[in-house]
Amino acid sequence: MSELHRPRRVGRSIGALVTGFLSVVILSIGTDVAMRAIGVFPPLGQRVADAPLLLATAYRTLYGVAGSYIVARLAPDRPMQHALASGGVGLVLSIVGAVATWNGGPAYEPKWYPLALIATAMPCAWAGGRLHGMQVREHGGYPWS
Repeated sequence: MSELHRPRRVGRSIGALVTGFLSVVILSIGTDVAMRAIGVFPPLGQRVADAPLLLATAYRTLYGVAGSYIVARLAPDRPMQHALASGGVGLVLSIVGAVATWNGGPAYEPKWYPLALIATAMPCAWAGGRLHGMQVREHGGYPWS
Protein backbone atom coordinates (compact mmCIF):
# COMPACT_ATOMS: atom_id res chain seq x y z
CA MET A 1 0.00 0.00 0.00
CA SER A 2 1.40 3.38 -0.88
CA GLU A 3 1.89 6.08 1.71
CA LEU A 4 -0.66 8.17 -0.16
CA HIS A 5 -3.48 5.68 0.56
CA ARG A 6 -2.54 4.93 4.20
CA PRO A 7 -4.14 8.09 5.74
CA ARG A 8 -7.35 7.43 3.82
CA ARG A 9 -7.54 3.85 5.14
CA VAL A 10 -6.79 4.99 8.68
CA GLY A 11 -9.50 7.61 8.35
CA ARG A 12 -11.96 4.99 7.10
CA SER A 13 -11.02 2.70 9.99
CA ILE A 14 -11.61 5.47 12.52
CA GLY A 15 -14.86 6.39 10.76
CA ALA A 16 -16.07 2.79 10.95
CA LEU A 17 -15.29 2.61 14.68
CA VAL A 18 -16.94 5.95 15.41
CA THR A 19 -20.04 5.08 13.38
CA GLY A 20 -20.46 1.72 15.12
CA PHE A 21 -19.89 3.28 18.55
CA LEU A 22 -22.35 6.10 17.93
CA SER A 23 -24.99 3.68 16.69
CA VAL A 24 -24.76 1.67 19.92
CA VAL A 25 -24.83 4.80 22.10
CA ILE A 26 -27.78 6.36 20.27
CA LEU A 27 -29.80 3.13 20.26
CA SER A 28 -29.03 2.45 23.94
CA ILE A 29 -29.84 5.94 25.18
CA GLY A 30 -32.93 6.15 22.98
CA THR A 31 -34.23 2.85 24.30
CA ASP A 32 -33.45 3.87 27.88
CA VAL A 33 -35.42 7.10 27.41
CA ALA A 34 -38.33 5.18 25.91
CA MET A 35 -38.26 2.69 28.80
CA ARG A 36 -38.41 5.54 31.31
CA ALA A 37 -41.22 7.23 29.37
CA ILE A 38 -43.40 4.11 29.44
CA GLY A 39 -42.58 3.34 33.08
CA VAL A 40 -40.42 0.25 32.67
CA PHE A 41 -37.47 2.07 34.26
CA PRO A 42 -37.84 4.37 37.27
CA PRO A 43 -36.82 8.05 37.09
CA LEU A 44 -33.09 8.81 36.93
CA GLY A 45 -31.31 8.49 40.24
CA GLN A 46 -33.53 5.68 41.54
CA ARG A 47 -32.52 2.04 41.79
CA VAL A 48 -33.61 -0.12 38.86
CA ALA A 49 -34.89 -3.61 39.69
CA ASP A 50 -33.27 -6.74 38.29
CA ALA A 51 -35.93 -7.53 35.66
CA PRO A 52 -35.68 -4.21 33.79
CA LEU A 53 -31.88 -4.43 33.97
CA LEU A 54 -32.05 -7.91 32.46
CA LEU A 55 -34.08 -6.38 29.63
CA ALA A 56 -31.49 -3.59 29.29
CA THR A 57 -28.72 -6.19 29.16
CA ALA A 58 -30.57 -8.01 26.37
CA TYR A 59 -31.09 -4.97 24.17
CA ARG A 60 -27.59 -3.66 24.82
CA THR A 61 -26.26 -7.06 23.78
CA LEU A 62 -28.20 -6.86 20.51
CA TYR A 63 -27.05 -3.28 19.96
CA GLY A 64 -23.45 -4.30 20.66
CA VAL A 65 -23.65 -7.01 18.00
CA ALA A 66 -25.26 -4.58 15.56
CA GLY A 67 -22.65 -1.91 16.27
CA SER A 68 -19.79 -4.34 15.68
CA TYR A 69 -21.46 -5.53 12.48
CA ILE A 70 -21.60 -1.90 11.32
CA VAL A 71 -17.91 -1.47 12.13
CA ALA A 72 -17.02 -4.64 10.21
CA ARG A 73 -19.21 -3.62 7.29
CA LEU A 74 -17.63 -0.18 7.02
CA ALA A 75 -14.04 -1.29 7.67
CA PRO A 76 -11.69 -0.72 4.71
CA ASP A 77 -10.04 -4.10 5.36
CA ARG A 78 -9.78 -6.80 8.07
CA PRO A 79 -13.42 -6.49 9.20
CA MET A 80 -13.15 -8.94 12.10
CA GLN A 81 -10.16 -7.11 13.54
CA HIS A 82 -12.10 -3.85 13.32
CA ALA A 83 -15.11 -5.44 15.02
CA LEU A 84 -12.88 -6.78 17.80
CA ALA A 85 -11.24 -3.37 18.17
CA SER A 86 -14.70 -1.91 18.71
CA GLY A 87 -15.27 -4.58 21.35
CA GLY A 88 -12.02 -3.53 23.01
CA VAL A 89 -13.25 0.06 23.16
CA GLY A 90 -16.56 -1.17 24.61
CA LEU A 91 -14.72 -3.31 27.14
CA VAL A 92 -12.54 -0.42 28.33
CA LEU A 93 -15.53 1.95 28.56
CA SER A 94 -17.55 -0.67 30.45
CA ILE A 95 -14.73 -1.15 32.94
CA VAL A 96 -14.37 2.61 33.41
CA GLY A 97 -18.14 2.89 33.93
CA ALA A 98 -18.17 0.06 36.47
CA VAL A 99 -15.27 1.55 38.44
CA ALA A 100 -16.80 5.04 38.36
CA THR A 101 -20.19 3.87 39.65
CA TRP A 102 -19.19 0.94 41.88
CA ASN A 103 -19.70 2.79 45.18
CA GLY A 104 -22.22 5.28 43.80
CA GLY A 105 -25.06 4.23 46.06
CA PRO A 106 -28.47 2.67 45.44
CA ALA A 107 -28.95 4.33 42.03
CA TYR A 108 -26.06 2.17 40.74
CA GLU A 109 -27.25 -1.14 42.11
CA PRO A 110 -27.26 -4.07 41.50
CA LYS A 111 -23.57 -4.83 40.95
CA TRP A 112 -24.18 -7.59 38.40
CA TYR A 113 -25.29 -5.14 35.72
CA PRO A 114 -21.98 -3.34 35.05
CA LEU A 115 -20.23 -6.72 35.29
CA ALA A 116 -22.60 -8.08 32.63
CA LEU A 117 -21.73 -5.17 30.34
CA ILE A 118 -18.03 -5.96 30.81
CA ALA A 119 -18.58 -9.67 30.19
CA THR A 120 -20.58 -9.18 26.99
CA ALA A 121 -18.40 -6.56 25.26
CA MET A 122 -16.02 -8.91 23.45
CA PRO A 123 -18.54 -11.69 22.64
CA CYS A 124 -20.84 -9.06 21.07
CA ALA A 125 -17.95 -7.71 19.01
CA TRP A 126 -17.02 -11.20 17.84
CA ALA A 127 -20.65 -11.98 16.96
CA GLY A 128 -21.00 -8.76 14.95
CA GLY A 129 -17.80 -9.47 13.03
CA ARG A 130 -18.83 -13.09 12.49
CA LEU A 131 -22.27 -12.05 11.24
CA HIS A 132 -20.62 -9.77 8.70
CA GLY A 133 -18.25 -12.56 7.65
CA MET A 134 -21.14 -14.96 7.15
CA GLN A 135 -22.95 -12.41 4.99
CA VAL A 136 -19.86 -11.87 2.85
CA ARG A 137 -19.33 -15.63 2.38
CA GLU A 138 -23.02 -16.18 1.59
CA HIS A 139 -22.89 -13.63 -1.21
CA GLY A 140 -19.56 -14.88 -2.58
CA GLY A 141 -17.79 -11.65 -1.69
CA TYR A 142 -18.91 -8.24 -0.69
CA PRO A 143 -22.53 -7.82 -1.84
CA TRP A 144 -22.05 -4.11 -2.48
CA SER A 145 -19.07 -4.49 -4.83
